[in-house]
Amino acid sequence: MTDENRIDELIADLQEGSMAVRRAATDELGASGEAAIEPLIDVMFESDNDVRWYAARALVRIGEPSVEPLLQAMHARKNQNFRRYAMAALAGIGAPAVESLIGIIEEGDPDLRPFAAMAICKIGEPAVDSLLRMMQHPDPAMQECATLLLWKMGEPGAAEALTEALETGKP
Repeated sequence: MTDENRIDELIADLQEGSMAVRRAATDELGASGEAAIEPLIDVMFESDNDVRWYAARALVRIGEPSVEPLLQAMHARKNQNFRRYAMAALAGIGAPAVESLIGIIEEGDPDLRPFAAMAICKIGEPAVDSLLRMMQHPDPAMQECATLLLWKMGEPGAAEALTEALETGKP
């Protein structure tokens, strides 16, 4: 665990350091755990895309504890570049983010849905079962969305699972 002052120093390193300094700061922030999540999200919102990339990498290293704070920030902050890098972080976190990303798609927010769809496609195979379940959603639009995502993913197991689900009507 890293104290608040050290986190502030590392955030400054992300913004102003050389590539080696930024990489080291990313690694240390990632190892800092939950205490670094909010400062990383804030710097992602306030900074340029280079800094966003490093901050997203640190959030991926923190992993699952980053998922909900990232999603809350995406709902609250309308910056498209911020959202793109936040979704990239969620995609990097992988399986722990799948259900929350499915939730965004089901919410129907037209501003967030494309980002969630991209992240699910990048996550790939760990999202297949959740998408197959989504094909049974009572809303035909959600069924279609799940079908299109499975098709778009092109995962080796997704095509077979999608074909079977369409033929049998069961995920």
